[in-house]
Amino acid sequence: MLFDCAALSPESTYKLLVSTVVPRPIAWVTTLDAEGVPNAAPYSFFNAVCGSPPVVCIGIGPKKPGLKDTGENIRRSGEFVVNLVPEKAARAMNVTAIDFPPGVNELVEAGLTPLPSTHVAPPRIAESPVALECRLLQLVDLAAGRAVVLGEVLAFQIDDACVLDASRCYIDTPRLGLIGRMHGAGGYVRTTDRLEMPRISLADWQARGAAG
Repeated sequence: MLFDCAALSPESTYKLLVSTVVPRPIAWVTTLDAEGVPNAAPYSFFNAVCGSPPVVCIGIGPKKPGLKDTGENIRRSGEFVVNLVPEKAARAMNVTAIDFPPGVNELVEAGLTPLPSTHVAPPRIAESPVALECRLLQLVDLAAGRAVVLGEVLAFQIDDACVLDASRCYIDTPRLGLIGRMHGAGGYVRTTDRLEMPRISLADWQARGAAG
């Protein structure tokens, strides 16, 4: 069935996106407001979009007036941290998704532990096994108070227990225990169920063709 976006409401296109583009990684973003109070909020319109330079992209929704607190903090300071969400911290992450008023420290509300970052002012979350310290590259304002944030990753903070070989940057990805976002108001997925399928080289593919 064809769903033509030109004929759909924003609510309908949103439903189609979140129910088909799955699973989505979750950016648990920490920022600082103008008074230096930490803010934490999860965003599932998120992914890595470039390897060199390392760049991540986050879609941030509206909050009257303007963007959500995360977006306004990034616009003003140019800095943020993307913490990835392990299953063991899922309930705390869900607390930080509550629409608290500005000035509320969600880390305190959720019982989370802030840790100092190396290159940026916003803290990272100790309960997260991976934190990406980011500097704003570009903030693109979209319609209806929404925006897309592009950030360059300045540093990766990764739990020592999940590092297999630091010199070769080998990470024990399954041990991170991350979760992803699915459809609906509260759908999530574990990353423990994996499908292994080695990539086929052009030479192998051509050899198969010649043999067949």
